[in-house]
Amino acid sequence: MSGKPSYLGLLNAVAVAEERAHAYLNAWAAATKSDDVRAVLLTIAAREGEHAMSFARRINELGYEVRRKDERDPAIALVTSDRSDLEKLESLRLHEIDTGDKPDIFDDLFKDHTIDIATGALLGRYIAEERDSGRLFRQCHALLKQAESRTALNTNDDRVASLERKLDALCGTVEQLCTAVQSMTSAPNGTRAKARAK
Repeated sequence: MSGKPSYLGLLNAVAVAEERAHAYLNAWAAATKSDDVRAVLLTIAAREGEHAMSFARRINELGYEVRRKDERDPAIALVTSDRSDLEKLESLRLHEIDTGDKPDIFDDLFKDHTIDIATGALLGRYIAEERDSGRLFRQCHALLKQAESRTALNTNDDRVASLERKLDALCGTVEQLCTAVQSMTSAPNGTRAKARAK
C-alpha cells in the first residue's frame, strides 16, 4: 500500500477506545456485587480487549503503531465508586449504544471506499460485536431499572407499614389520654358533689 491509509486515524481511535473500555469494564466487574451484571461486563470486556489487540495488530501490519494519550481515565474512578450499577451504566451512557433499527455511530465507518479487504473484515466483525454489546447493555439496563422499581416498591411498603404501626401507637395513646381526661373530669365533680352534701 502506498502512502498513509486515510482510515489509519479511525483504526487508532478504535484501538484506544477499546483498550480503555476493556480496562474500566474489568474494573467494574471486580467491583459489582451482582453476578448477573458481572457476567455481562466480563463478556463485553473480553470483546473490547480482543478488539483493542486486533486493531493494534492491523495498525502494525500497515506499518504504524497505536498512538495513545497518557491521561487518567475518569471512568475507572466512576466504576469503582460506591454508586449503583444502574448509575454507572447511565453515567457512561452505555445503554444508549443500541439504537435498534435507527442509525448509529457505526453507520458511517464504511464511507471510506479505500478500506482494504483485511481492514474491512476486521471492521465488519467489530461493528457486529459492538451492536450486540449495545443490546446486552440495554437489556442489563432494563433489568437494573426493574430491580430498582421493585426495591422502591418494597421500601414504600416498609414505610407504609412503619407509618401504620406509628399511627396505631398514636391512636392507642390518644385513647389512653381520653380515658385519663374523662376520669379526671368526672372525679372532681363527684368529689364536689360529696362535699356539698356534707
